[in-house]
Amino acid sequence: MRFSENFILDNSKFVICSRCVMDTSVPEITFDEKGECNYCKLHDALSADNPNDERGTRYLKDLVYKIKKQSFKKKYDVVVGVSGGTDSTYLLHLSKELGLRPLAVHLDNGWNTDISVANLRNVLEATNTDLYTHVINWNEFRDILLAYLKSGLPWADAPTDLAILSTLYRAANKFDVSYVFVGNNFRTEGKQPTAWTYTDGRLLAYIQKKFGSVKIDTFPNLLLQDIIYFTLFKNIKIYRPFYHINYNKNEAKKLISRLYNWKDYGGHHHENIFTRYIIGVWLYQKFEIDKRKVTFSAYIRNGELTRDEAIRKLMAPPYEPNIIREDHIYVAKKLGLTLSEFDKIWENPPRTFTDYPSYYPLFLKFSWFANSFLRYLMPFKPMMTYRIDKI
Repeated sequence: MRFSENFILDNSKFVICSRCVMDTSVPEITFDEKGECNYCKLHDALSADNPNDERGTRYLKDLVYKIKKQSFKKKYDVVVGVSGGTDSTYLLHLSKELGLRPLAVHLDNGWNTDISVANLRNVLEATNTDLYTHVINWNEFRDILLAYLKSGLPWADAPTDLAILSTLYRAANKFDVSYVFVGNNFRTEGKQPTAWTYTDGRLLAYIQKKFGSVKIDTFPNLLLQDIIYFTLFKNIKIYRPFYHINYNKNEAKKLISRLYNWKDYGGHHHENIFTRYIIGVWLYQKFEIDKRKVTFSAYIRNGELTRDEAIRKLMAPPYEPNIIREDHIYVAKKLGLTLSEFDKIWENPPRTFTDYPSYYPLFLKFSWFANSFLRYLMPFKPMMTYRIDKI
């Protein structure tokens, strides 16, 4: 398959959930007698386990009290991951509102947009928050990204996800902080199908070794032993405050725009050029994966978008046509490829993460133990412990 500047996928043959816009293009989807999908039922299960009413308020209040009590002799109470995007900007705002002393931690992978950089600078200055930035070695990172593209995996931005989480753990350890806040929120993000975006440190190491050409010395990968070390031995725990508040993304944008001169950068995760390209072009064209279905469905369940509005939005491509070619050329050039070389990568057959070694078979084989172990390591029930095929 070659890159195309103009594309529209035909979704007319798909069966669509009666409640959201998830359809039969989504792996592991099932429907009940009312036509409601299991992803909606997962949302309901997560909502029941993570209420955002007065119980959520009480949970956060107790958590802040515990954090302050344990960190009063330290310089920082909590590490907060920031990118200049909506969620992380509001998360930093919330942390300050809760009376905490956050250390903002940012991963610079070389793909930030000017808007996201300005957004980040504005909120840091306005809230008088210290920033710790980890700049990835570009030679290594470029090789890893190329390896992922050559591997034919759909979620070619997986190395960034792993590096962000690893950097948060490492920064917390470096500055002696036991608490990390991240902006994940199932109510506005939904549940990504495992086949679309699964990743782990073992998978990354294999992909880079098989398809890469550079020895990796400094890239912050996150292997299973790293997670055990940081969570079990260093007692660093990651929390998701948005699980416990009534968070409306549209209202959040209005507030941070007013308080911090925050500027909108477009679609979900469009604050990063490579992420924008992978979601809007690579996934959509090469794999016929439209991740907007997950995001829009979450907005519908959260009351931020009507189902009819979402269906209308899905009828148009996820990418502005005038930006497609521009970004395609930019990504190829930044990765050191000619357009002809990039086209050859596009022609590689699509693969899935199950084609390569990862921790996933281990998790499935010992799921009874893994679920309990993960719940011990994490202060919340990880989403991966909810089996979508069992709901």
